[in-house]
Amino acid sequence: MDRTVPPVYLGSAEDAAAMLTTNLSVAVEQAQPRQPLPVFFRADDIGVVSNSFAALLKSFQHYQMPLCLAVVPTWLTDSRWSSIRLLCDRQPSQWCWHQHGWTHANHEPDGKKCEFGNSRKAADIENDIIRGKERLQAIIGTDVSPVFTPPWNRCSRQTLQILEDTGFKAVSRSSGSTDKSAPMLADFQVNVDLHTRKEPDYDSCLSGLCTELETAVGSGRIGIMIHHQRMNENAHFVLDSLLACIVKNDLLQPVDFDDLLN
Repeated sequence: MDRTVPPVYLGSAEDAAAMLTTNLSVAVEQAQPRQPLPVFFRADDIGVVSNSFAALLKSFQHYQMPLCLAVVPTWLTDSRWSSIRLLCDRQPSQWCWHQHGWTHANHEPDGKKCEFGNSRKAADIENDIIRGKERLQAIIGTDVSPVFTPPWNRCSRQTLQILEDTGFKAVSRSSGSTDKSAPMLADFQVNVDLHTRKEPDYDSCLSGLCTELETAVGSGRIGIMIHHQRMNENAHFVLDSLLACIVKNDLLQPVDFDDLLN
């Protein structure tokens, strides 16, 4: 797992937070939506408790913000779930647990990484999806939402159809996904990537984040992706600032996947 911290979190956290929150507030004010814009946060690669994960949950608890947690089924055990529950039990309705692939393993021999791509047979895809679904239900229980986040934010059209056939109601991919969803499958796309960034330096990384926030506002829904393994103290400070900004803005409506499904 890549734990590289993006360059924007290696410089001034105060400056980054100020610019991001200002750009977000200005973009929302200029958009003047008739109804509050829905905004959701999706935390990926969940299954193992760490200090950064605990700090992430603490921030969302402090601001009473919902969080969609994409859980890798093979990473979760009964003992790990018990540890996670100790951190979450005070506000159980705040957390939207859902499936994040099966093992988070790449199966594509060439090109971009993908766990459920075109190189795999339909039977193998279906088997992994069902095993993951049953494992999460056995450990977490009925609180698992019928939403599927494919690792690396991409999957084949065949996978979308299998997901629909096996009872899923939505997927959550990135805004760069160009193929259409299966007929009855919603796609709750993330359009702001806080931590898996590719810019080479502080300024370009911060500029890219600001642009993504502005574009997200223009799309009518803000979906923010989190990878806590890539977060340092500065990254947690910036996230806290974003959460505070969103909570205070009457033109933004925090939601989770269950809200969007309903």
